[in-house]
Amino acid sequence: MLTKGFEVEMYTGTPQADIVGFSDKIVAALDGFVREPDTRNVEYTTAPFCRYDRLLCELVRPRQRLRTFLKQLGNYTLIPGSTLSTGGSGQFHRSDPYNPYHSYIEQTYGTTVVTASIHINVGIPDAETLMRACRLVRVEAPLYLALSAASPFLDGEVTGYHSTRWSVFPKTPKQVPLFESHAHYIRWTEEQLALGTMQNVRHLWSAVRPNGDRRPYSLNRLELRICDMVGDPLTLLAITALLEARLLQLIADPSLDPLEISTLPAHNRAEELAALTDANEMAVAQSSLDAELRHWKDGRPILARDWIEALQQEIWESARKQGFSCFLMPLRKILREGNEAQRWLQLIEQGFNVRTVMQQAIRDLEETELVLADDICQPLVA
Repeated sequence: MLTKGFEVEMYTGTPQADIVGFSDKIVAALDGFVREPDTRNVEYTTAPFCRYDRLLCELVRPRQRLRTFLKQLGNYTLIPGSTLSTGGSGQFHRSDPYNPYHSYIEQTYGTTVVTASIHINVGIPDAETLMRACRLVRVEAPLYLALSAASPFLDGEVTGYHSTRWSVFPKTPKQVPLFESHAHYIRWTEEQLALGTMQNVRHLWSAVRPNGDRRPYSLNRLELRICDMVGDPLTLLAITALLEARLLQLIADPSLDPLEISTLPAHNRAEELAALTDANEMAVAQSSLDAELRHWKDGRPILARDWIEALQQEIWESARKQGFSCFLMPLRKILREGNEAQRWLQLIEQGFNVRTVMQQAIRDLEETELVLADDICQPLVA
């Protein structure tokens, strides 16, 4: 099994679903939390582990600490979703007024970056294997967004997108190629820094990217960045298990490389795959599981949910042999009942308004975490 870790961005606010920023206070009081440029969301990072039960507790325990701290400040809580669902997108709330990089972000992107998401990091120490993994995950990244979509609202309105976050998020640079080798990635990154299209090595905001302690030269993990904020930790682990099983499949069979086996025209295959994938991302941002996509292998049309179902069947045996197939089970419920955005939109169709839907989501998230903390994490401590 591979090592996995998460970067988790979450909003803070009131049980009435008003988003209120406390990241400066949180970072000063709690170890393991870091501020985002806007004070209304805060991030924590889990250490990398192989075992899914350990990862589950690493996801839940920091939130329990954060919830306790928020209650000390007043009647505040954690708010699910990936956009400013009930309001506030008209103004940037700086968490660090003296940080020049934050100034650049505010002036360049405004509140389009004030979103919450999950970044999934998977350890792959060999650089060329990592590049191959990034190519495969890049062309299948829309499927992970389809499973995780959780931002159908903005400023109290239904936007028409299942992932409003990904529809507005400023992917940077605008054109990111499928990196054909580690050398290609190094050369391209150095060019972007020289051109100023990237301010630093972290300023590569795409669906997936290579990561490591000294980018672009020293790399050790794949970072999937496309997912919306997944509130339910078990759902997040299911999405991660799908990703890990797919990567293990690739490691066992290196020929499973889009640049090698796609039947798109060979003379510009990398460019065609990138364009096809960008279009798939936008289709999923709008319709998630119901989006019609084009498959990277041959360009044929396929619904996102059908593609996920086929992929799940393909990797199931690999996950079973590794002992983590049980963590894939929540995917079936998502395919049957819809992702978070779709379930929230069903409530809108029943007559509820955005604020009421988000208030219920806040209660559901807290209850889920309490159950997991009581039933799973505490016995592991003992």
